[in-house]
Amino acid sequence: QVALVTSGGGLVQAGGSLRLSCAASGDTFRIYTMGWFRQAPGKEREFVATISPISSTYYVDSVKGRFTISRDNAKNTVYLQMNSLKPEDTAVYYCAADRLGRVGTTTEFYTYWGQGTQVTVSS
Repeated sequence: QVALVTSGGGLVQAGGSLRLSCAASGDTFRIYTMGWFRQAPGKEREFVATISPISSTYYVDSVKGRFTISRDNAKNTVYLQMNSLKPEDTAVYYCAADRLGRVGTTTEFYTYWGQGTQVTVSS
């Protein structure tokens, strides 16, 4: 079992930045695939970004050039740096882990989930 603790959300004006963090338990974090998802009120959970054990990355088109996913294996932590934020980025953001180190962009792919953190972007 992997515990994921998510932090860093908040309220920011359009054009601003936030950095989300997700700290994982365990001693094999380096081989996990990590992902970020978000869910706005009344909408389905949406893939945002993923990073593989070798730090290859993939993003949904709507955040390319604005968001950066990264990992620090020494700290068992994955980050999502969000720049040039837009009101449509407003959502609860969740981190997720796949212990098998596979590539995936769907909610069904990931086994473990953090509690989520609210990101609100004002106009």
